[in-house]
This record gives sequence, C-alpha cells and structure tokens, in this order.
Amino acid sequence: MPDIEIANEALSLTATTTGGAVWRFLARSHGVEIPLFREPPQGGERAALKSGCFPLVPFGNRVRDNRFVFEGTERSLPPNTEWDKHYLHGDGWTAEWQIADRTSTEVALAFSHRGTGTPYAYDAEQRFSLAGSTLTTTLAVTNRGAAALPFGLGWHPYFPLTGGTTLKAAARSYWEEDASWLPTVEHPVAGDIDFASPRSLPHRWVNTVFEGWNGAADIDWPETRLSLAIDADPVFSRYLVFVSDPAFDAGYDYDFFCFEPMSHSADGHNMPAGGGLVRLAPGESLTGSVRYTCHRH
Repeated sequence: MPDIEIANEALSLTATTTGGAVWRFLARSHGVEIPLFREPPQGGERAALKSGCFPLVPFGNRVRDNRFVFEGTERSLPPNTEWDKHYLHGDGWTAEWQIADRTSTEVALAFSHRGTGTPYAYDAEQRFSLAGSTLTTTLAVTNRGAAALPFGLGWHPYFPLTGGTTLKAAARSYWEEDASWLPTVEHPVAGDIDFASPRSLPHRWVNTVFEGWNGAADIDWPETRLSLAIDADPVFSRYLVFVSDPAFDAGYDYDFFCFEPMSHSADGHNMPAGGGLVRLAPGESLTGSVRYTCHRH
C-alpha cells in the first residue's frame, strides 16, 4: 500500500493504492499547509473510510435488498462490509490499486475487478492531476463482463467542517431516506438543506441525495481564508451530502462532512429510468472528471 505524493507550488496530494484513496489534499503557501480534504487519523490501519476521499465504482451507495433486474435478468450483490447489510459503494474502495502512471504533478491508479460474487467485471482507472491551484480528478470504468449492465461513477470526499463552514450547491430536489438509508420519496429542496445560497451544514444526521445539480459548488472556510470551487462534468448530475451523528459514530464532533459528486441516485438500479446509471455493453466505457480549485481570500 505505497503512498504516492504529487505537488506543485499551490497544492499537494497524497494518494494510496489501498482503496485507490486520497490520503491527503493540502493547500500550500509560504511553507504552510492547510487541509482541503479531511485529515486522516494518526497511526492505525489505513482504510478508505478514514481517508480524505475514495472512489465509487462500478457505482455508489446501496441497492435495495442487494437485488435488481436488468434487461429481464435478476442480479444479486453480496454484502461487502461487516457493519452494513448492503453491497456498499462498489469494489474500488476495498481493493488494492496499481500505479499505472506517475509524474511530479499527476498520478494514475488502475484496478481490475472480476467476479467474486457480483455480476460486474470491469477495469477502472483514476487520474489525479495538479495544475496551478486546481486538482482534476478523473474516473473511468470499462465493462469487461459478458453482458450489458448499468454502471455509475462518483467520489466520496470528506471535507473539514468548522464553525464558519458554508456550502453552496443548488439542486432541484432531494430524496427522503428510510431506516435502511435508501431513498423513498422525492421532495423539492427546502429548509436547512437548501444550499442554493451559501449555508452552514446542519448539526444533525444528513444522508441525502440531491437531484438536478448543475455540477457547480463552493465550500468556504472563513477561519482559514480559503474556499474550494467544485466544477463537475455533466455526467455528475447528482450529489450526496453526509453529516454524521454522535449516536451513529461515537466520537464524531461535527468536524467533517461529505459532499459526494455522483452520476446516479442511490438505488438507481431499482428506479424506473435507472436513476442516472448508464448501460454499458461489453467493452464500453464511462468516464467523468471533477475539478477542485482553491481560492484564497
């Protein structure tokens, strides 16, 4: 699980082959480094859930009852964590990736999945590239199975949450969730999760998929005089906001939140129109990029 560091005068990023995760993403100025993704805990075993960001491939989130029907064939998925009954976030975040390419400011990681109880067989590649004050992340997946299947892309970044942190990310609607963390009813965006204008993150449990995103978002940290502008390709037409709760995560102190660009809805496999998932025939690919630009006030 080697670390790979890339850097320029404004940014540095440390990726790890374990889970294809970003371990650190920092703003740099005059010898000072400030985290733009959540800092990982010191010591202990490395895992994607403790990282700054990990990939969602061949799709993100959950599928109800771990089953779906696609083009007349029922498919099933095995649970892949000890603490959730679902097949969660795909395979990339629990796998070992390989270094496919590397320079001082760019690194590509590759991963191939075949079988192990899921209907999916695919190749995936992530590329992280620094140019000035912008990090560009690109994720691609290619269907290597014998049949067409629905695929999706996304990332699961964790951001520092301070007293002054605000998020701006306009959306059309959001999904109410049930006790299984799966979507039930779609509502117009309103209240303390309406991020059409800069707004503080609620200090309560939020695990919500938002629909109708135009790919633009801004996170502002007034304490550090930094902000991060997010610019996602059109394939990422949804996002998920996650704010944990001490009752769920012992020791959580509202010190981080997640803003997850996604190409599809949670449980899109069981939505009439596929929830944004893309049908890939054998050999076909899906790719998308998200750019993170750091601004100093």
